[in-house]
Amino acid sequence: MLGNDSKKYLSSRIFLKKNSQSKFKYLSFLINLKFDFRKIYGVILSIKDGVAKVMGLKGVKSGEMVYLGLTNYSLQAPNGMVLSLNKGFISIACFDGGVSSLKCGDRVFRTFRLISIPFSLNLFGRTLDPLGVPLDGKSQIKSTLFLEIDTKAVGIIPRESVKEPMQTGVLAVDALTPIGCGQRELIIGDRQTGKTSLALDSISTQLFYNGKCYCIYVGIGQKKASVAKINDFFFGTKSIYHSKASKRLLIISSSSSDSAVLQFLAPYTGCSVGEWLSKKGGHSLVIYDDLSKQAIAYRQMSLLLRRPPGREAYPGDVFYLHSRLLERSAKFAQKRGGGSLTSLPIIETQAGDVSAYIPTNVISRAFISLIIK
Repeated sequence: MLGNDSKKYLSSRIFLKKNSQSKFKYLSFLINLKFDFRKIYGVILSIKDGVAKVMGLKGVKSGEMVYLGLTNYSLQAPNGMVLSLNKGFISIACFDGGVSSLKCGDRVFRTFRLISIPFSLNLFGRTLDPLGVPLDGKSQIKSTLFLEIDTKAVGIIPRESVKEPMQTGVLAVDALTPIGCGQRELIIGDRQTGKTSLALDSISTQLFYNGKCYCIYVGIGQKKASVAKINDFFFGTKSIYHSKASKRLLIISSSSSDSAVLQFLAPYTGCSVGEWLSKKGGHSLVIYDDLSKQAIAYRQMSLLLRRPPGREAYPGDVFYLHSRLLERSAKFAQKRGGGSLTSLPIIETQAGDVSAYIPTNVISRAFISLIIK
């Protein structure tokens, strides 16, 4: 049997042991916490031309959204996207292009989320920018569901052959070069030849005669006045399309005054919305007006990021830029819902030269090319 002194001695030793262990655990917790904070934020080394070089952000992914500055972090409004992962620093492109409020030494915070937009069926009947911010003066889109806009195209097994027709409303096109649900058909020609008019006729036909097809118009590098006319044409209170367009039409606009990053992201935003609908068994039509301006925006981004230029100063992966977008068009098998995503990309040529770099790239990814002269 132990005496009282022995019991007190043992209890004090156990207390000291537990106390030292708790101190050790607390110190290790602080060390890990400090290491985690280094992963969460970084510091701006330099910023110019809408591109920021940032040190830190360990473990950040390419394509991840970030908060540049404490103001945007407090507002929970991502205003940058990671584009290049270099040794010692990363390159981040600013969404709004305005970097007057940012300076060297400002902190950059991770969102731990790849580039994505909030999604709900309330998107239809609205005019938005590529990040889901309203441009029509209405309320913000509130949703707990976020769609990653740059995803991998579905494989071969979920698809089936294109067999359902999709009318454009133009007799010459429907008779000579019919379009099927899940197809991608290129509309190519010089400026002021009616490419956009043909695309808008296709949207009008779907709204009136195809009650199960959702339409998405993506304006890339267009004038704000042109997008405003399209908005009034479909969503105006006196428009004959108002009731149908408010439920089944979405306009995504990235004007020529927006940053190159937004013009680069706009087609992927429209495609992700249409792809979500098609995977749920719906039918969607996406108009890309036009992809040649997206290629120009991507060239501007690549040159600012010091990537080596190639033919016509475009980067070497400009072909992959459009192929990974158009390959997401598909007609799903009945086992997968039977939905479809149809794409009508538009390309502007110079003096009818369809053998230029970007036109030939997109021609190779389209089923049929409709040349307008």
